[in-house]
Amino acid sequence: MNKDRKRVIIVGAGAAGMMAAIYAARNSHEVLLLEKNDKVGKKLFITGKGRCNITNACDMEDLFKNVMSNPKFLYGAFYGYNNYDVIDFFEQLGLKTKIERGGRVFPESDKSSDVIGVLLKELKRLQVDIRYQCEVAEILTEGVAVKGVLIKKTGEKIAADKVIVATGGLSYPSTGSTGDGYRFAKAMGHSVTKLSPSLVPINIKEIEFVKELQGLSLKNIEITVTSQNKVLYSDFGELLFTHFGVSGPVILSASSYLVPHMGQKDLTLTIDLKPALTKEQLDARILRDFDEFKNKQYKNALDRLLPRKMIQVIIALSKIDPEKKVNLITKEERMQLVNVLKAMTFHIDRLRDYNEAVITKGGIAVKEINPSTMESKLVSGVYYIGEVVDLDALTGGFNLQIAWSTAYLAGNSV
Repeated sequence: MNKDRKRVIIVGAGAAGMMAAIYAARNSHEVLLLEKNDKVGKKLFITGKGRCNITNACDMEDLFKNVMSNPKFLYGAFYGYNNYDVIDFFEQLGLKTKIERGGRVFPESDKSSDVIGVLLKELKRLQVDIRYQCEVAEILTEGVAVKGVLIKKTGEKIAADKVIVATGGLSYPSTGSTGDGYRFAKAMGHSVTKLSPSLVPINIKEIEFVKELQGLSLKNIEITVTSQNKVLYSDFGELLFTHFGVSGPVILSASSYLVPHMGQKDLTLTIDLKPALTKEQLDARILRDFDEFKNKQYKNALDRLLPRKMIQVIIALSKIDPEKKVNLITKEERMQLVNVLKAMTFHIDRLRDYNEAVITKGGIAVKEINPSTMESKLVSGVYYIGEVVDLDALTGGFNLQIAWSTAYLAGNSV
Protein backbone atom coordinates (compact mmCIF):
# COMPACT_ATOMS: atom_id res chain seq x y z
CA MET A 1 0.00 0.00 0.00
CA ASN A 2 1.14 3.53 -0.80
CA LYS A 3 2.28 5.06 2.51
CA ASP A 4 1.35 8.53 1.21
CA ARG A 5 -2.24 7.41 0.60
CA LYS A 6 -4.54 9.30 2.94
CA ARG A 7 -8.15 8.88 3.94
CA VAL A 8 -9.83 12.08 2.80
CA ILE A 9 -13.39 13.02 3.75
CA ILE A 10 -15.11 15.78 1.81
CA VAL A 11 -18.20 17.35 3.35
CA GLY A 12 -20.61 18.57 0.67
CA ALA A 13 -20.96 17.33 -2.91
CA GLY A 14 -21.50 20.63 -4.69
CA ALA A 15 -19.20 22.09 -7.36
CA ALA A 16 -16.21 22.55 -5.01
CA GLY A 17 -16.72 19.25 -3.18
CA MET A 18 -16.91 17.17 -6.35
CA MET A 19 -13.88 18.88 -7.90
CA ALA A 20 -11.81 18.40 -4.72
CA ALA A 21 -12.85 14.73 -4.57
CA ILE A 22 -11.73 14.20 -8.18
CA TYR A 23 -8.29 15.71 -7.62
CA ALA A 24 -7.77 13.98 -4.26
CA ALA A 25 -8.69 10.65 -5.90
CA ARG A 26 -6.43 11.35 -8.89
CA ASN A 27 -3.64 11.67 -6.32
CA SER A 28 -4.43 8.08 -5.24
CA HIS A 29 -6.06 8.94 -1.91
CA GLU A 30 -9.03 7.05 -0.50
CA VAL A 31 -11.88 9.56 -0.85
CA LEU A 32 -15.24 9.59 0.91
CA LEU A 33 -17.71 12.26 -0.26
CA LEU A 34 -20.55 12.99 2.16
CA GLU A 35 -23.71 14.73 0.91
CA LYS A 36 -26.77 15.52 3.01
CA ASN A 37 -29.11 15.66 -0.02
CA ASP A 38 -30.23 12.63 -2.02
CA LYS A 39 -28.14 13.75 -5.01
CA VAL A 40 -24.98 15.70 -5.84
CA GLY A 41 -24.76 19.25 -7.23
CA LYS A 42 -28.21 20.53 -6.25
CA LYS A 43 -27.16 24.17 -6.44
CA LEU A 44 -25.03 23.56 -9.54
CA PHE A 45 -28.18 22.24 -11.21
CA ILE A 46 -29.97 25.61 -10.93
CA THR A 47 -27.01 27.92 -11.68
CA GLY A 48 -27.22 30.08 -14.79
CA LYS A 49 -30.98 29.40 -14.99
CA GLY A 50 -30.25 25.71 -15.32
CA ARG A 51 -27.62 26.22 -18.03
CA CYS A 52 -24.61 26.35 -15.67
CA ASN A 53 -22.19 29.18 -16.39
CA ILE A 54 -19.04 27.11 -15.71
CA THR A 55 -16.47 29.92 -15.80
CA ASN A 56 -15.51 33.03 -17.75
CA ALA A 57 -13.06 33.10 -20.67
CA CYS A 58 -11.59 36.49 -19.73
CA ASP A 59 -7.94 37.28 -19.05
CA MET A 60 -6.37 36.95 -15.62
CA GLU A 61 -6.64 40.67 -14.81
CA ASP A 62 -10.42 40.59 -15.39
CA LEU A 63 -10.74 37.42 -13.35
CA PHE A 64 -9.36 39.29 -10.34
CA LYS A 65 -11.37 42.46 -11.14
CA ASN A 66 -14.61 40.50 -10.85
CA VAL A 67 -13.80 39.17 -7.38
CA MET A 68 -15.49 41.35 -4.76
CA SER A 69 -14.00 40.01 -1.51
CA ASN A 70 -10.32 39.21 -0.91
CA PRO A 71 -9.08 38.91 -4.52
CA LYS A 72 -5.42 38.87 -3.35
CA PHE A 73 -6.07 35.71 -1.34
CA LEU A 74 -6.96 33.94 -4.61
CA TYR A 75 -3.61 34.65 -6.26
CA GLY A 76 -2.30 31.11 -5.70
CA ALA A 77 -5.65 29.47 -6.50
CA PHE A 78 -6.25 31.31 -9.79
CA TYR A 79 -2.67 31.01 -11.03
CA GLY A 80 -2.59 27.37 -9.93
CA TYR A 81 -5.81 26.49 -11.74
CA ASN A 82 -7.20 29.15 -14.06
CA ASN A 83 -10.35 29.48 -16.18
CA TYR A 84 -8.73 27.80 -19.20
CA ASP A 85 -7.67 24.86 -17.01
CA VAL A 86 -11.34 24.51 -16.04
CA ILE A 87 -12.48 24.53 -19.69
CA ASP A 88 -9.81 21.91 -20.53
CA PHE A 89 -10.84 19.79 -17.56
CA PHE A 90 -14.46 19.61 -18.74
CA GLU A 91 -13.56 19.14 -22.40
CA GLN A 92 -11.32 16.19 -21.42
CA LEU A 93 -14.24 14.67 -19.55
CA GLY A 94 -16.21 14.88 -22.80
CA LEU A 95 -18.26 18.01 -22.10
CA LYS A 96 -18.24 20.37 -25.09
CA THR A 97 -18.32 24.04 -24.09
CA LYS A 98 -19.13 27.35 -25.80
CA ILE A 99 -18.37 30.99 -25.06
CA GLU A 100 -21.18 33.56 -25.04
CA ARG A 101 -21.22 37.35 -24.66
CA GLY A 102 -19.27 38.72 -21.73
CA GLY A 103 -16.97 35.68 -21.91
CA ARG A 104 -19.48 33.43 -20.16
CA VAL A 105 -18.69 29.75 -20.68
CA PHE A 106 -21.57 27.25 -20.87
CA PRO A 107 -21.92 23.60 -21.81
CA GLU A 108 -22.78 23.39 -25.52
CA SER A 109 -25.97 21.54 -24.58
CA ASP A 110 -27.13 24.38 -22.27
CA LYS A 111 -27.83 21.75 -19.62
CA SER A 112 -26.38 21.95 -16.11
CA SER A 113 -27.29 18.26 -15.73
CA ASP A 114 -24.55 17.47 -18.29
CA VAL A 115 -21.96 19.25 -16.12
CA ILE A 116 -23.07 17.23 -13.08
CA GLY A 117 -23.17 14.08 -15.25
CA VAL A 118 -19.51 14.24 -16.32
CA LEU A 119 -18.37 15.03 -12.76
CA LEU A 120 -20.34 12.07 -11.41
CA LYS A 121 -18.96 9.76 -14.10
CA GLU A 122 -15.40 10.77 -13.22
CA LEU A 123 -16.05 10.28 -9.48
CA LYS A 124 -17.30 6.77 -10.23
CA ARG A 125 -14.32 6.02 -12.49
CA LEU A 126 -12.00 7.06 -9.65
CA GLN A 127 -13.98 4.90 -7.20
CA VAL A 128 -14.85 7.79 -4.91
CA ASP A 129 -17.25 6.56 -2.22
CA ILE A 130 -20.30 8.88 -2.24
CA ARG A 131 -22.76 8.67 0.64
CA TYR A 132 -26.09 10.42 0.22
CA GLN A 133 -28.44 11.72 2.93
CA CYS A 134 -25.41 11.69 5.19
CA GLU A 135 -25.29 14.87 7.25
CA VAL A 136 -22.20 15.71 9.27
CA ALA A 137 -22.89 16.92 12.82
CA GLU A 138 -19.35 17.99 13.63
CA ILE A 139 -15.73 17.70 12.62
CA LEU A 140 -13.75 15.71 15.15
CA THR A 141 -10.39 17.06 16.29
CA GLU A 142 -7.76 16.17 18.84
CA GLY A 143 -5.72 19.14 19.98
CA VAL A 144 -4.98 21.06 16.78
CA ALA A 145 -5.31 18.13 14.38
CA VAL A 146 -8.32 16.68 12.59
CA LYS A 147 -9.46 13.16 13.46
CA GLY A 148 -12.60 12.65 11.36
CA VAL A 149 -16.31 13.46 11.34
CA LEU A 150 -19.40 12.64 13.36
CA ILE A 151 -22.51 11.64 11.37
CA LYS A 152 -25.70 13.29 12.62
CA LYS A 153 -28.32 10.57 12.10
CA THR A 154 -26.38 7.50 13.22
CA GLY A 155 -23.82 8.97 15.61
CA GLU A 156 -21.16 7.10 13.62
CA LYS A 157 -17.62 8.46 13.88
CA ILE A 158 -15.62 8.17 10.65
CA ALA A 159 -11.87 8.54 10.98
CA ALA A 160 -9.94 10.61 8.43
CA ASP A 161 -6.44 11.97 7.86
CA LYS A 162 -7.83 15.03 6.07
CA VAL A 163 -11.25 16.72 5.96
CA ILE A 164 -12.25 19.17 3.25
CA VAL A 165 -15.23 21.40 4.09
CA ALA A 166 -17.21 22.30 0.96
CA THR A 167 -20.62 23.01 2.46
CA GLY A 168 -21.43 26.24 0.60
CA GLY A 169 -22.97 29.34 2.16
CA LEU A 170 -26.53 30.27 3.11
CA SER A 171 -27.91 31.07 -0.34
CA TYR A 172 -30.67 28.89 -1.81
CA PRO A 173 -31.24 27.02 1.50
CA SER A 174 -33.58 24.64 -0.36
CA THR A 175 -30.44 23.12 -1.93
CA GLY A 176 -29.02 22.30 1.50
CA SER A 177 -26.91 25.45 2.06
CA THR A 178 -27.77 26.01 5.71
CA GLY A 179 -24.48 27.35 7.03
CA ASP A 180 -23.09 24.07 8.44
CA GLY A 181 -19.55 24.99 7.42
CA TYR A 182 -19.63 28.21 9.43
CA ARG A 183 -20.72 26.23 12.48
CA PHE A 184 -17.89 23.69 12.03
CA ALA A 185 -15.35 26.48 11.57
CA LYS A 186 -16.48 28.44 14.66
CA ALA A 187 -16.31 25.24 16.75
CA MET A 188 -12.66 24.94 15.69
CA GLY A 189 -11.90 28.53 16.70
CA HIS A 190 -12.26 30.21 13.31
CA SER A 191 -13.83 33.61 12.89
CA VAL A 192 -16.64 34.10 10.38
CA THR A 193 -17.11 37.55 8.85
CA LYS A 194 -20.53 39.22 8.55
CA LEU A 195 -22.80 37.19 6.28
CA SER A 196 -25.34 38.63 3.85
CA PRO A 197 -27.17 37.60 0.65
CA SER A 198 -25.45 38.77 -2.53
CA LEU A 199 -26.10 38.63 -6.28
CA VAL A 200 -29.72 39.07 -5.37
CA PRO A 201 -32.74 40.96 -6.82
CA ILE A 202 -33.68 44.35 -5.39
CA ASN A 203 -36.96 45.62 -3.91
CA ILE A 204 -38.02 49.05 -5.20
CA LYS A 205 -40.14 51.60 -3.27
CA GLU A 206 -42.15 52.75 -6.34
CA ILE A 207 -44.11 49.51 -6.31
CA GLU A 208 -47.06 50.78 -8.41
CA PHE A 209 -44.70 51.47 -11.35
CA VAL A 210 -42.76 48.23 -11.14
CA LYS A 211 -45.99 46.21 -10.97
CA GLU A 212 -47.05 47.77 -14.28
CA LEU A 213 -43.67 46.85 -15.77
CA GLN A 214 -43.58 43.32 -14.30
CA GLY A 215 -42.14 40.76 -16.72
CA LEU A 216 -40.54 43.36 -18.98
CA SER A 217 -36.93 42.60 -19.87
CA LEU A 218 -34.68 45.42 -21.10
CA LYS A 219 -31.42 44.79 -22.96
CA ASN A 220 -28.53 47.24 -23.44
CA ILE A 221 -29.55 49.66 -20.73
CA GLU A 222 -27.18 51.39 -18.32
CA ILE A 223 -27.84 51.52 -14.61
CA THR A 224 -26.26 53.73 -11.96
CA VAL A 225 -26.69 53.21 -8.23
CA THR A 226 -25.99 56.21 -6.01
CA SER A 227 -26.06 57.13 -2.33
CA GLN A 228 -25.60 60.67 -1.04
CA ASN A 229 -24.71 61.74 -4.62
CA LYS A 230 -21.87 59.21 -4.71
CA VAL A 231 -21.85 56.57 -7.46
CA LEU A 232 -21.64 53.08 -5.92
CA TYR A 233 -22.03 51.10 -9.14
CA SER A 234 -22.60 51.68 -12.84
CA ASP A 235 -22.79 49.20 -15.71
CA PHE A 236 -24.46 48.22 -19.00
CA GLY A 237 -26.50 45.09 -19.40
CA GLU A 238 -29.83 43.39 -19.06
CA LEU A 239 -32.53 44.16 -16.51
CA LEU A 240 -35.83 42.50 -15.65
CA PHE A 241 -38.80 44.10 -13.87
CA THR A 242 -40.53 41.86 -11.32
CA HIS A 243 -43.60 42.23 -9.08
CA PHE A 244 -41.37 43.58 -6.26
CA GLY A 245 -38.68 45.49 -8.14
CA VAL A 246 -35.78 44.61 -10.42
CA SER A 247 -33.62 41.62 -11.26
CA GLY A 248 -31.43 40.46 -14.15
CA PRO A 249 -27.62 40.21 -14.50
CA VAL A 250 -26.82 43.92 -14.15
CA ILE A 251 -28.96 44.18 -10.98
CA LEU A 252 -27.48 41.06 -9.37
CA SER A 253 -23.98 42.50 -9.84
CA ALA A 254 -25.11 45.86 -8.43
CA SER A 255 -26.44 44.13 -5.29
CA SER A 256 -22.91 42.97 -4.48
CA TYR A 257 -21.80 46.60 -4.19
CA LEU A 258 -24.89 47.56 -2.20
CA VAL A 259 -24.46 45.20 0.74
CA PRO A 260 -22.37 47.59 2.90
CA HIS A 261 -24.72 50.55 2.15
CA MET A 262 -28.09 48.96 2.86
CA GLY A 263 -28.88 51.04 5.95
CA GLN A 264 -28.73 54.32 4.01
CA LYS A 265 -31.93 56.23 3.28
CA ASP A 266 -31.23 57.63 -0.18
CA LEU A 267 -30.14 54.63 -2.25
CA THR A 268 -31.19 55.43 -5.80
CA LEU A 269 -31.29 53.35 -8.96
CA THR A 270 -31.19 55.30 -12.23
CA ILE A 271 -31.82 53.57 -15.55
CA ASP A 272 -30.63 55.09 -18.82
CA LEU A 273 -32.98 53.48 -21.38
CA LYS A 274 -31.03 54.86 -24.35
CA PRO A 275 -27.34 54.85 -23.33
CA ALA A 276 -26.11 54.86 -26.94
CA LEU A 277 -27.64 58.31 -27.55
CA THR A 278 -26.73 61.68 -26.08
CA LYS A 279 -29.63 63.86 -24.91
CA GLU A 280 -29.37 65.90 -28.12
CA GLN A 281 -29.41 62.78 -30.33
CA LEU A 282 -32.36 61.37 -28.41
CA ASP A 283 -34.26 64.64 -28.74
CA ALA A 284 -33.62 64.61 -32.51
CA ARG A 285 -34.88 61.02 -32.68
CA ILE A 286 -38.07 61.91 -30.74
CA LEU A 287 -38.58 64.94 -32.98
CA ARG A 288 -38.43 62.71 -36.09
CA ASP A 289 -41.10 60.41 -34.63
CA PHE A 290 -43.26 63.37 -33.61
CA ASP A 291 -42.99 64.90 -37.10
CA GLU A 292 -44.15 61.65 -38.63
CA PHE A 293 -47.03 61.24 -36.15
CA LYS A 294 -47.87 64.94 -35.84
CA ASN A 295 -51.63 64.43 -35.68
CA LYS A 296 -51.43 61.63 -33.13
CA GLN A 297 -51.95 62.04 -29.41
CA TYR A 298 -48.83 61.76 -27.25
CA LYS A 299 -50.04 58.45 -25.75
CA ASN A 300 -50.12 56.91 -29.26
CA ALA A 301 -46.82 58.31 -30.54
CA LEU A 302 -44.24 56.37 -28.49
CA ASP A 303 -44.57 52.89 -30.00
CA ARG A 304 -41.30 53.05 -31.93
CA LEU A 305 -39.36 54.45 -29.04
CA LEU A 306 -40.43 52.14 -26.24
CA PRO A 307 -41.77 48.66 -25.48
CA ARG A 308 -45.57 48.82 -25.20
CA LYS A 309 -45.53 47.88 -21.51
CA MET A 310 -43.42 50.92 -20.72
CA ILE A 311 -45.43 53.61 -22.46
CA GLN A 312 -47.98 54.33 -19.68
CA VAL A 313 -45.27 54.60 -17.03
CA ILE A 314 -43.06 56.90 -19.13
CA ILE A 315 -46.06 59.13 -19.91
CA ALA A 316 -46.81 59.44 -16.19
CA LEU A 317 -43.17 60.20 -15.34
CA SER A 318 -42.80 62.77 -18.14
CA LYS A 319 -45.85 64.70 -16.82
CA ILE A 320 -47.03 65.49 -20.36
CA ASP A 321 -50.79 65.32 -21.03
CA PRO A 322 -51.34 61.93 -22.75
CA GLU A 323 -54.19 63.39 -24.89
CA LYS A 324 -52.07 66.23 -26.25
CA LYS A 325 -51.31 66.18 -29.98
CA VAL A 326 -47.58 65.72 -30.52
CA ASN A 327 -47.34 68.76 -32.82
CA LEU A 328 -48.35 70.87 -29.80
CA ILE A 329 -45.72 69.44 -27.46
CA THR A 330 -43.21 72.16 -26.55
CA LYS A 331 -39.43 71.83 -26.56
CA GLU A 332 -39.47 72.04 -22.73
CA GLU A 333 -41.92 69.14 -22.56
CA ARG A 334 -39.80 67.15 -25.00
CA MET A 335 -36.79 67.70 -22.75
CA GLN A 336 -38.83 66.34 -19.80
CA LEU A 337 -39.33 63.16 -21.82
CA VAL A 338 -35.64 62.99 -22.77
CA ASN A 339 -34.65 63.38 -19.10
CA VAL A 340 -36.97 60.55 -18.04
CA LEU A 341 -35.61 58.23 -20.75
CA LYS A 342 -32.01 59.05 -19.85
CA ALA A 343 -32.58 58.85 -16.08
CA MET A 344 -35.58 56.78 -15.05
CA THR A 345 -35.23 56.92 -11.28
CA PHE A 346 -36.30 54.50 -8.54
CA HIS A 347 -35.59 54.33 -4.82
CA ILE A 348 -34.11 51.13 -3.42
CA ASP A 349 -36.00 49.60 -0.51
CA ARG A 350 -34.00 46.46 0.31
CA LEU A 351 -32.22 43.42 -1.08
CA ARG A 352 -34.11 40.13 -1.36
CA ASP A 353 -33.18 37.31 1.03
CA TYR A 354 -31.06 34.13 0.87
CA ASN A 355 -33.86 32.22 -0.89
CA GLU A 356 -33.10 34.25 -4.02
CA ALA A 357 -29.41 35.02 -3.50
CA VAL A 358 -26.97 33.40 -5.91
CA ILE A 359 -24.22 33.54 -3.29
CA THR A 360 -23.41 34.48 0.29
CA LYS A 361 -21.16 37.45 0.97
CA GLY A 362 -18.85 36.87 3.93
CA GLY A 363 -17.58 33.58 5.37
CA ILE A 364 -14.61 32.01 7.10
CA ALA A 365 -11.90 34.66 7.52
CA VAL A 366 -9.19 34.23 4.87
CA LYS A 367 -6.42 35.29 7.26
CA GLU A 368 -6.96 31.94 9.05
CA ILE A 369 -6.55 29.86 5.87
CA ASN A 370 -3.32 29.11 3.98
CA PRO A 371 -3.86 30.60 0.48
CA SER A 372 -1.51 28.14 -1.21
CA THR A 373 -3.23 24.98 0.12
CA MET A 374 -6.63 26.09 1.55
CA GLU A 375 -5.67 24.37 4.82
CA SER A 376 -6.79 25.86 8.11
CA LYS A 377 -4.02 27.67 10.00
CA LEU A 378 -5.68 26.66 13.27
CA VAL A 379 -6.38 22.93 12.84
CA SER A 380 -4.07 20.84 10.69
CA GLY A 381 -5.70 18.56 8.14
CA VAL A 382 -8.86 20.66 7.73
CA TYR A 383 -9.38 22.51 4.43
CA TYR A 384 -12.05 25.07 3.50
CA ILE A 385 -13.06 25.64 -0.12
CA GLY A 386 -15.65 27.46 -2.21
CA GLU A 387 -18.44 29.63 -0.90
CA VAL A 388 -17.95 28.79 2.79
CA VAL A 389 -14.83 31.01 2.68
CA ASP A 390 -15.07 34.83 2.69
CA LEU A 391 -14.75 34.98 -1.12
CA ASP A 392 -17.36 36.15 -3.60
CA ALA A 393 -17.50 37.58 -7.10
CA LEU A 394 -19.85 39.11 -9.65
CA THR A 395 -22.06 37.14 -12.05
CA GLY A 396 -20.55 35.63 -15.18
CA GLY A 397 -19.01 32.35 -14.00
CA PHE A 398 -16.60 33.91 -11.51
CA ASN A 399 -18.06 32.32 -8.37
CA LEU A 400 -17.81 28.86 -9.89
CA GLN A 401 -14.21 29.64 -10.88
CA ILE A 402 -13.49 30.35 -7.19
CA ALA A 403 -15.05 26.96 -6.33
CA TRP A 404 -13.02 25.04 -8.95
CA SER A 405 -9.71 26.79 -8.18
CA THR A 406 -9.89 26.45 -4.39
CA ALA A 407 -11.06 22.83 -4.76
CA TYR A 408 -8.15 21.99 -7.06
CA LEU A 409 -5.72 23.47 -4.52
CA ALA A 410 -7.17 21.50 -1.63
CA GLY A 411 -7.53 18.26 -3.63
CA ASN A 412 -3.87 18.45 -4.63
CA SER A 413 -2.64 19.63 -1.23
CA VAL A 414 -4.05 16.82 0.90
